[in-house]
Amino acid sequence: METIKPQLTSLVELRDLRFGYGNRDVLHGVNLSVPRGKVVAIMGGSGCGKTTLMRLIGGQLRPRGGQATVCGQDVSALDRKGLYALRRRMSMLFQFGALFTDMSVFDNVAFPMREHTELSEPVIRDLVLMKLHAVGLRGAAGLMPSELSGGMARRVALARAIALDPELMMYDEPFAGLDPISLGVIGQLIRRLNDALGASSIVVTHDVQESLNIVDYIYFLSEGKVVAEGTPDEIRNSRDPWVHQFVWGEADGPVPFQYPAMKYEEALLGERS
Repeated sequence: METIKPQLTSLVELRDLRFGYGNRDVLHGVNLSVPRGKVVAIMGGSGCGKTTLMRLIGGQLRPRGGQATVCGQDVSALDRKGLYALRRRMSMLFQFGALFTDMSVFDNVAFPMREHTELSEPVIRDLVLMKLHAVGLRGAAGLMPSELSGGMARRVALARAIALDPELMMYDEPFAGLDPISLGVIGQLIRRLNDALGASSIVVTHDVQESLNIVDYIYFLSEGKVVAEGTPDEIRNSRDPWVHQFVWGEADGPVPFQYPAMKYEEALLGERS
């Protein structure tokens, strides 16, 4: 894949972004950019701040410091009307789809069109079928979410996420809980739909190998900071111990398996005494 060049216009820019919950700091000065038309992955261990980053980009949270800029606008500086207008230009695929269980597949995909546009029902029908066709599920339009497999539900959620042709797509663990075939299908759909829409995509995921096949650039987070970044080839060939451990799923490395504690022998002897 083409290497990201610094001079490309970025859709998302995070500069020295800091955030915390109460007295607990989560992000400690994150810097990253998402160029237009590219797919960027954010990886890291559980609790490192990946999902929090997406909430800051979407304006659900406000940073303690630094800046999150989307489409050239400082998200935290927008008023309610401005924030809603910006959100019309972005979309999100939630971890487990989050389909409306009492609506059919068709109505799930039609929902954002009915809520945010004044399109006629015949036009909405054609657009819904177009989106479902793009994810291979036009024939499932009349089914209910309870009748879908996990992979099918994720694809319906993806069709709904692209209903309004967003400029920015955000994916929160899109591969979680999927079988290998569904996982591969979702991965290729993310890549193809991004290119077809001319959008930018942020993929938060633990699935390293699948992500390396579809993304243009990767950022690794640890303890609230970007600790490594690079293209898929650079990440595969990295000699950085942290990156190598994460990519290859090794138990021993900079990230310890054991939670900090006194020596095991001392703990056992102490219990006996």
